Parts: sequence; C-alpha cells; structure tokens
Amino acid sequence: MDTRSACVLLLTLIHLLSSISARDFLSAGSSLSVEHSSDVLHSRDGTFSCGFYSISPNASTFSIWFSRSSERTIVWSANPLHPVYTWGSKVKLDADGSMVLKDYNGQIVWSNNVSTSGAGHIRAQLLGNGNLIVKGKGGAILWQSFDSPTDTLLPTQSITAPTKLVSTNRLLVPGHYSFHFDDQYLLSLFDDEEDISFIYWPNPSSTIWEKLRVPFNSTTSGILDTWGHFLGSDNVTFTAADWGPGIMRRLTLDYDGNLRLYSLNKADRTWSVSWMAFPQLCKVRGLCGENGICVYTPVPACVCAPGFAAIDPSDWSKGCRPKTNISCDVQKVKFAKLPHTDFFGYDMTTHRFVSLDFCVNKCLHDCNCKGFAYWEGTGDCYPKSVLLGGVTLHNLGSTGTMYIKIPKGAEVLEASIPQSQPFGPKYGPDCSTANKYSIADLLDMLKRDQSESKYLYFYGFLSAIFLAELMFVVLGWFILRREHRELRGVWPAEAGYEMIINHFRRYTYRELESATRKFKDEIGRGASGIVYKGVLKDNRAVAVKKLVEINQGEAEFQHELSVISRIYHMNLVRVWGFCSDGPHRILVTEYFENGSLDKVLFGTEGSEILLGWKQRFNIALGVARGLAYLHHECSEWVIHCDVKPENILLDENFVPKIADFGLAKILSRGGPNINVSRIQGTRGYLAPEWVSSLPITAKVDVYSFGVVLLELLKGVRASDMENNEDEEVEMVLGRISKMVKEKLKLDGIGSEQSWIADFVDGRLNGQFNNLQARTMMRLAVSCMEEDRDRRPTMENVTQMLVLVDDVSSANVMVGAA
Repeated sequence: MDTRSACVLLLTLIHLLSSISARDFLSAGSSLSVEHSSDVLHSRDGTFSCGFYSISPNASTFSIWFSRSSERTIVWSANPLHPVYTWGSKVKLDADGSMVLKDYNGQIVWSNNVSTSGAGHIRAQLLGNGNLIVKGKGGAILWQSFDSPTDTLLPTQSITAPTKLVSTNRLLVPGHYSFHFDDQYLLSLFDDEEDISFIYWPNPSSTIWEKLRVPFNSTTSGILDTWGHFLGSDNVTFTAADWGPGIMRRLTLDYDGNLRLYSLNKADRTWSVSWMAFPQLCKVRGLCGENGICVYTPVPACVCAPGFAAIDPSDWSKGCRPKTNISCDVQKVKFAKLPHTDFFGYDMTTHRFVSLDFCVNKCLHDCNCKGFAYWEGTGDCYPKSVLLGGVTLHNLGSTGTMYIKIPKGAEVLEASIPQSQPFGPKYGPDCSTANKYSIADLLDMLKRDQSESKYLYFYGFLSAIFLAELMFVVLGWFILRREHRELRGVWPAEAGYEMIINHFRRYTYRELESATRKFKDEIGRGASGIVYKGVLKDNRAVAVKKLVEINQGEAEFQHELSVISRIYHMNLVRVWGFCSDGPHRILVTEYFENGSLDKVLFGTEGSEILLGWKQRFNIALGVARGLAYLHHECSEWVIHCDVKPENILLDENFVPKIADFGLAKILSRGGPNINVSRIQGTRGYLAPEWVSSLPITAKVDVYSFGVVLLELLKGVRASDMENNEDEEVEMVLGRISKMVKEKLKLDGIGSEQSWIADFVDGRLNGQFNNLQARTMMRLAVSCMEEDRDRRPTMENVTQMLVLVDDVSSANVMVGAA
C-alpha cells in the first residue's frame, strides 16, 4: 500500500471515529439541532437516546427515551411545559458547563443552571442507565438529569426530598398527580387540586402502624434497584412480579394517578406492568374529578353525579359542573340516592348511631353540605363539604349509600354514562355501546331480580295460572312504587344509571305539536328543515327540527338517526329523540338560549353580546374537538359537510356544540372517500374539491373550520371581510389567506407584528393573546390550503390548540408567580 492510500485510509478512520464519538457525547461549543434527526446522543450500549422528541407537527421537547422499546418511551424531558418549534431550535453545551435550550427565535426555554469557570474539559454524555450528565475537569459531574425527574424513575435513580415525579399525558403536559415525600418524610402519592393538595397513597385514614412506615427519618431517599426491588428510607417497599436481573424497568406515575412499575419484554419490545399501587383504579383519588364517580363497566369509567354534567369528557379529571345552582333554601332541594357509592374524604363531621332522618336534616340545613354518606347497619352519617373521590364498588356493602343534594326540579335521568372512558396505561376514547351501565343500579337490578326469582320460584309450585297472575301483580306494583316513591325528601337516582339509549326516545307528532304550541316559535331554518322552540312535559326546553320535503327529508332523517345513535361528545348537540309519524320527520334536540355562533359573533338579530378573546379561543378549541371526535375517535368516520357559525350553538357558558347532522356522511373504516351526487354545504365554507369532482373526505370539514377560524379572529363573516361586492367570496378568502401566510413567514425575523392587532377584531381593543392569535392564523391558513393533502387533520389541529392553550396557561402561572 502506497503512502497516499495509507493517508486516505487513516483520514477515513479518523472521520468514522469522530462521527461515532459525536453520537456518544456532546463537546463544549457543540449543539443538537431540532431539524436534523441524526442529532441524537446515544448511550454506549444503545439502551437510551437523547434528542428532540416531536409531540406534534410543530412542537418538540428535549427528551431522553428508551431506544429498544417498540414505541418511543420518554423517561425525562427538559421542557414539558414549554415545547419549542420543530425548526430553528437547538440545545447547546457551552464551555462553562451550561446546557441551554433555545427556541427558533433565540429565546431561552430551559437551562441546567450551571456556570463554572475553569471547569476544564467539558462534555455531555448519556450513560447506560439513562442519566444525561455534564462532566468537567477530572470527570466531575457538574449536572445530571437524574436530579430532576419528570414522571419516571429509572433503576439506580434516587428520589429525594427536593425531587418528585409528576404525571404527564401523551403530549408530556404535566397532570395533577405527584409522588414525593410528605411533611412526615413518608413517600406518598398526592392529588394536587387547584385549591388543595391531599394524599391518597398510602391510605390517609390508616394509622402510621397500619401503613408499616417509619416517619421523620433523618434521611429521605428511595431507590429502585436493577433487580426490580424498591426501598425507601421510610420503609416503603415493593417488588416487581418478574423480580430478577437483566430486565429493563421503569417506575412511572401515569396520567391516571396510578404508580406503576413496568418491565420490558425483550422478544416483542413491549412494556408490561409488574407492580402497581392501585390494582383497583377507581380507588385513585380525583380520577373522575369533582362531582364525578368512578364505576366499573367492567373496566373503570367515569360518570357525573345526578344534577351534574361533564366539563370535558376527554379529560374526566376536570370533573363535573352543576347544571343549575343549588339553593340554600330547604324547600328547593332534594336528595338523589346512590346505593353502594361513596365520596372519600372531605367529611365535615361524623355522627354515630343516628337515623337517616337526622342525617337528612343536618345536611339539608347546612348550605356547605353537598351530600352525605349513610350506613344503615351502623347508623353512621358523614356529611360532605366537597364531592371528590367518588366511587361505586361491590365491597362498599349493601348498606353504604350516598345521598347528593340537588335542586328539586333537577332531572336525575341524565346521570347515565354518556361515554365510557377507560383508564390505565392505554388512553383514548371508547365509542363502543357495551359500557353504558352504572354499577350502582346494576347491583340494585341484580338484587331485585334475584329476590323476584326466588319469590316466583316458590309460588311456581302452586300453579302455573296463579304464577302468571302473580307476575302481573308484582310487575305492576314495582312500576307504581318506582313512579311514586318519595320519602323524606330523598329521591332514588336509579334512572340516572340506565343506558344512554333511554335518552333517545320516540315522540308522537301530537306530543311535539303540543310542546311547540303547533310549531309557533320558529328559531332557525336551514337547507334540511325548520327549527322551533318547544317545552316538553317535564319542563325541559328543546329545539324541534322539522325536516322539509318528504323525499329529501327522509334520506337526511335516516342519516341523522344513524349518526346520533352512535356518538356522544360535550361539543356535539345532544339529540333527545325523534318523530316518524306518517309523513312527519322530526328531531328533538337540546335547546340553547344563546343560540348559534353567528348571532353572537356577527351581532345578527340584535345580539348585544361581544365575545371576548378567551371565549373565542375556547370556541375554536371546542369545535376542533367535536370535529376530531367525528373524524377520528368513533367506529365510523363522520363528515359534517356543513361546518359554519350557524351550525355551532352556544350553551349558557358559551361552550360550543356542533349541530345539524342532516348533511352528515358516514364512512366505513374500510375506505377514506365517499361520493356524493350533489354539492353539500354553504357558499363561502365549501372546500375546492366540492366543485372539482374529487372524492369527498373529512378534509372538507377541515377547510370549513379554517374559514370559521378567520371569522372568529376578525369578528365578521367571510363574505364581509372586504367591501368589493362584485368579487366572489372564494377570491376574497384566497387573497386574505395568501396575505396572512406571507406575513406569518416574516414573523420572528425582525418584522413589525402590529399587523396582528390590526387583523384581529377591533372591538376587542387589543385584548387578545398574541401566541393564540398567531397560532389560529397559522391553522386557518393551513386548513384552507387548496390542496387537501396539505391540510392538517382535525386531530392535529386539536393537539396544536391544546398545546398553545397549555403553554399560555403556564405562562400566565409563571407570570403570576
């Protein structure tokens, strides 16, 4: 080999060695960029990787993850509350040992807070145990990620008094559960609510001896060893079911509040639970939020207490809000009875050996009492100041009953489970129809059925005729007893635990004619029918939609029935029933006093309400969630086809509800497209593919949503955004979209951003969130792309809005601090 060839080979080897070492450590002055997927640190054994992790198309975190699991499993993140953009962001290691994460515009998002002069040879390295360290002179550790865990503890990593684990969701946004030492130096699980933080593990009602813990120890530490055994300084201990060496493990506080020890299966590279703090998940405090109840259906699911409605069905930890305010006037309240149910904690006092009447009167005359638990066997009474930690279980015994204070006019029929929301390591919606019972009534029904069976079996020996007559008598007696049962102001809430299908009933034309006073009060009309206000016999206000044109109405009627029988979501209008008498095709839905978005946003029909910025952003987020539910989260894909302000109703809290499924199209999961024989929808909100003969997909709703976003930003109809009456609305929208896109490109590179304030509705007087407004503009432009393949999905849109909402909330909290 000649000298030249040897030099070339030597240079090649040097290049290869330098590239390999660059993946093993980060030297001073070097950086990792978000744009380059190869900018990743690896542990020498390849178990862990460190770099930028994309939580959405436009947002990333600087994180550490397992490299050998089938799905990327995050074990640490530097900036979960402040994600950076997926371009222009980088993390850099300086010569003084400081590691700094900067966003695309140069803003410092996170730093390890190290600054050492004369630290010598500085470099960052990812160790084989998952610990990211910054080393200085002589190999001294200047900083390590093990000292600031997020939601996961790795083997050999200690949890100490200054550190804690905090639950996170799939977007790495912190939740309200934490794991750390309490004021007695005991390792505990906390539910950190807005106004109060309380312990739910170990059982707070147990004595220190029952907990088998040692309080006030001189040291505070806990560590998981490589064999799967955890030991804390307070004597807390637990062991993996597959205890032994050679298994990758992680101890994670999941978003549902359960602390779980996971083991990695080397064969299929999936995680399995080898220990958990709560085998019965419903025992996790605050799982269903305030006024929520955890039930087994048979999987854990959440339901609101009678008289309450879910704040956000996609996140039950937010709990339920009262449908109407509860009065302190004893003449205006009653109690809903929930057998086998209790709300743990928040006992105002304890009364022993008392009657049910005594307990009722105590709570009835105390305005702070929300309800009470009563045990008939012992006469124990526990008035509650807060309804939190609700659970329905078999082992609460046959005598443990919860009585909840509700307004006398409240409908307890609506306490059913609208959508079973299973918990655990696998998160996500469940649109099946199987899990729609509440355990409380299921137990009552089973108990009644068993007693009836024995009763009837006994009389069956007498004669078949007598048995048949007895069945009719018993059945009639039960029906009358159920309808007229009322004792000392306590009402049964059994109906609140029936299937949701019981909400969807058939009405006669005569009933609806009476409810609407012969269809007198018209409140709106659309292409598929006219809507009237009505009042049912139970004094419930409803909207009655009378479909026009029998032939066309019949087809649309069938569409609506097929859609509404499958779905339920807080951002979709709830349908109470239908009428199909002869030629009449009618739908009965929720009625909202605030009417539709167009009346409030554009000031039509004399509305004097001005939507504030927070209300507008929440409306955009709510509509996005509703459409994402239709498009992605059920067994069948649903395309609305006519998304516009007129079809977005607002409840008393301005929560948006998507209405009018008369034009909805349902897709089988087997194919992504549908064909329609005619253009559907409204001019100005129609996607280009409607007129280009392309197959129709869910992206037509995405385009319409983009137009609605622009209208929320500007406060005017798309057709009124410019004064040129001769110009088509599509041309106006195209020009506005192009202008916004060009100005957004200039953001962050020294351009004047006052144009955003000029673009946003002037009636707000500059009172808006700049980050949220800019994000809504980006999404509007992206949603209105002419090429449908370049439009985002509603799931992506929702994730982006949720992310911006969380970041904005975090910034507000930081500013307040």
